Amino acid sequence: MTSRPIPLNDPDAGDDTTTPGSGHDAPERKRLTKWQLYSRRFARNRPAVAGVVIFALLVAFALFGSFFAKYDHVELDFLALSDPPSPEHWFGTNNSGNDLYAMVVVGLQRSLLIAVVVAVGTTVLSALVGTAAAYFGGRVERVSLFVIHFLMVAPTFLLLAMMSNDSGGDWKVIALVLILVSWFFQARTIWTMSLSLREREFVHAARYMGVPGLRIVLRHMIPNIGSLLVINFTLGVVGAVMAETGLSFLGFGVKLPDVSLGSLIGIGASSISSAPWLFAFPAAALTLLTVSMALIADGLRDALDPTSAAGGRA
Repeated sequence: MTSRPIPLNDPDAGDDTTTPGSGHDAPERKRLTKWQLYSRRFARNRPAVAGVVIFALLVAFALFGSFFAKYDHVELDFLALSDPPSPEHWFGTNNSGNDLYAMVVVGLQRSLLIAVVVAVGTTVLSALVGTAAAYFGGRVERVSLFVIHFLMVAPTFLLLAMMSNDSGGDWKVIALVLILVSWFFQARTIWTMSLSLREREFVHAARYMGVPGLRIVLRHMIPNIGSLLVINFTLGVVGAVMAETGLSFLGFGVKLPDVSLGSLIGIGASSISSAPWLFAFPAAALTLLTVSMALIADGLRDALDPTSAAGGRA
């Protein structure tokens, strides 16, 4: 008995998506990629999506808000000293006649820039130190852990104040100082996770094939903790904003004529009873920024955690 050859242009040829007993072709379900799965789980988290929207609006305000400002943030209006919000000065003015709207725009720009630089720096440094300490072990691990544990018990704020006191208010120096005193908490967590990674088969295989240790760390270990690094970066933005705000509020951070949200809040706090708008608008911008990033961090944690049910089923 010979079988009938199937034409090459037969639409049913090679179709293995038919469900047995269904009597019709069932559409094949495409397999989701890892990032598509993460995106769908994140999109089902409404607070996280709201955080993204708020953060996007704040970024847009920081980037394009100056186009709508009637005054520069250093320009003085001597006819409007400590004026409340008005059509001429939307957020009011301070006692020198500076337009608060323009100052909040520039302050948000500076705070966002410092936060992103610090978050990137701490994430990269902690990833390199934590994974390298776990992979190489021995003296490298002992020295790295000694430095990490010493910095963890040191008075962080005192170190911040001492190192930023002579910065002259330069935001680049402040960002570098924040990186130097913030990376070790993340590095300790990454080292703990990397201890199990160094015993995985792909690491042993790369080592037996003669791959250099640094290349194994960069190409094999760090990519496998990518989800943790994403969450660390998001939380690092929140921590950097709060740290910069605290420094500027106490006079160790950004100084005039440059401004940040922290310096504006520090200035407004001294006149909160007589001119509450000087404190209210910068504080509102800071609150929206930190809350939005916290919501995004929670959403990313739930989306990247396969055991979490908060993101729903994709």
